[in-house]
Amino acid sequence: MSRPLYRGFSGIGGKDRCADEDRYDPKEPSENGIGGAACATATAASRGRKRHLAAAAARIAVLVLAAAALVGSVAWAGSLYAGRGAASAMAAASAHRGYRRLQEQLVTDLLDIGELAGGGLRAREAEVCAPEYENYVPCYYNVSEAVDVTDLGGGVVISYERHCAREGRAACLVAPPRAYRTPVRWPSCKEFIWKDNVRISGQEFSSGSLFKRMMVEEDQISFPADAHMSDGVEDYAHQIAEMIGLRNEFNFNEAGVRTVLDIECGFGTLGSHLFERDLLTMCIANYEASGSQVQITLERGIPALIGSFASKQLPYPYLSFDMVHCAKCNVDWDKNDGVFLVEVDRLLRPGGYFVWTSNLNTHRALRDKENQKKWTTIRDLANNLCWEMLSQQDETIVWKKTNKRDCYSSRKSKPVLCGKGHDPESPYYQPLNPCIAGTRSKRWIPIEHRTTWPSQSRLNSTELDIHGVNSEVFAEDTSNWDSMVRNYWSLLSPLIFSDHPKRPGDEDPQPPFNMLRNVLDMNAHFGGFNAALLKSGKSVWVMNVVPTNAPNYLPLIFDRGFIGVQHDWCEAFPTYPRTYDMVHADGLLSLEKRQRHRCSTLDIFLEVDRILRPEGWIMIRDTAPLIEAARSVAAQLRWDARILDLDIASDEKLLICQKPFLRKQ
Repeated sequence: MSRPLYRGFSGIGGKDRCADEDRYDPKEPSENGIGGAACATATAASRGRKRHLAAAAARIAVLVLAAAALVGSVAWAGSLYAGRGAASAMAAASAHRGYRRLQEQLVTDLLDIGELAGGGLRAREAEVCAPEYENYVPCYYNVSEAVDVTDLGGGVVISYERHCAREGRAACLVAPPRAYRTPVRWPSCKEFIWKDNVRISGQEFSSGSLFKRMMVEEDQISFPADAHMSDGVEDYAHQIAEMIGLRNEFNFNEAGVRTVLDIECGFGTLGSHLFERDLLTMCIANYEASGSQVQITLERGIPALIGSFASKQLPYPYLSFDMVHCAKCNVDWDKNDGVFLVEVDRLLRPGGYFVWTSNLNTHRALRDKENQKKWTTIRDLANNLCWEMLSQQDETIVWKKTNKRDCYSSRKSKPVLCGKGHDPESPYYQPLNPCIAGTRSKRWIPIEHRTTWPSQSRLNSTELDIHGVNSEVFAEDTSNWDSMVRNYWSLLSPLIFSDHPKRPGDEDPQPPFNMLRNVLDMNAHFGGFNAALLKSGKSVWVMNVVPTNAPNYLPLIFDRGFIGVQHDWCEAFPTYPRTYDMVHADGLLSLEKRQRHRCSTLDIFLEVDRILRPEGWIMIRDTAPLIEAARSVAAQLRWDARILDLDIASDEKLLICQKPFLRKQ
């Protein structure tokens, strides 16, 4: 694969003193102050003059190209008509109409590209947000209404519902805390993280989830395994395996368990432990202003998303998780006619397990009449969902979802089965549905009959037919990504941004296999990027995102044993700032370009910058004109950027960027 480097734009300009002061060294937080006023004024004036000149040049260039295209079409058509007969004239007229359409499309594309790049040329370099935006999460967090949870009394719970609106959204770069440090690499981050990289209040250290425990030292937070439960997380996982009927937790894969949804996961301790057993755990928890389970779990290198059962369905397909786990999570399963349990049933595959650990399940708690009433309601709801209670030990109960569809027809009580019109495979934050979903799906396959991991990731032709995917197309996609990832990895080096760039060759040291841990794929398609990373032996997990305006292959991604989510990239992603090491996008710009007037590339890139860690990587693959325009937007965000050719015979290019550390304002 040919990949010549372009000197092109860089996220940071030249080497003058003012430009150098736009960065800071994370190892020297005491020097992260603001530069001199004279330098800032001179730089602003210079940038202003350059922006006006560049904007004018861009507008003139677009208009000249558009005019040339139209004039060329008229002149070309005239030459066709000259000296021809009637038949030739008709053929020429038909050809002219086709060519005219091409010219009109060219003009439209030029204007679109001019608008895309114009935002980067007309607008000034993006400013850094105020310090109170350090943990800014759009759709959940209103800075003006933020509450300092350290001032709240014990037992106070603030509930945040997802609500996205473009107006009022901060259009600035979310800077890290002043004492932010490069995160600890995997696997050491499982055991400890830097204290100043996350926002904590101190109240969450000794209460809440079974796994919500930590030890705070001078500059770090540690998570010793035996501190999370009286018998340790290993014993807890072993207990669950035995309750299912397995010898130990190493046999989960043999029983068909690969993907786990952990509701209010504490700080990801169970997910961290299960990862070593080839289980992939997705943590979901409410937005929290401080002491966030999701933020800390991601800092530890474990998958997590902001989400809740409050009122909306989670943006996952039905029949996707092999196990749903809830350990002392704050979900009232008996409320609202059991609609939260119905949502769990929607997400579970046939034969999947619901593991519930709660103080309510103890003999002592059930002496209370109110607790007895709650437990009776939950037990009856589980029976009505055709769940079988496998076992109860201490505070833990395990139910198994039925793998027989005819069980539902033999019931005489609610919940009813969903109708065809009310059974969407991947709802995007739709209201909770009180009916049983997925029973008509071709994906209704018991977990014990599925191909086990890791063979699961290589779907056979019969499994691909369920998703309407041709096996040859799938094989070609797999081969392309295997080749692409081999080349991608060699580019993850600051050498690519040197003044005299040199493509890392075989003689150069490769980046370490654990250089990346948290990877987000913005347009995952079949999940080929995820599969290729794992095949190459990289110690990563990938959040596979299927845009709401793209073909919906999210069910296929889950059936491969991966995790993902459906998302609208004109909205904020449900995560905290600085939670991913790499963001990858293949064809996303083309996809968004077809959806006119939704949102700008700058809006999307600002969101990418928010969720990317300092010194994190961005790889964007798309058509050459869109990549060139995107590089201008990258310059606005101060990303170091280079463009590479992918193939001589292809019009696609690769934009590689690295996010810098930004000065605190």
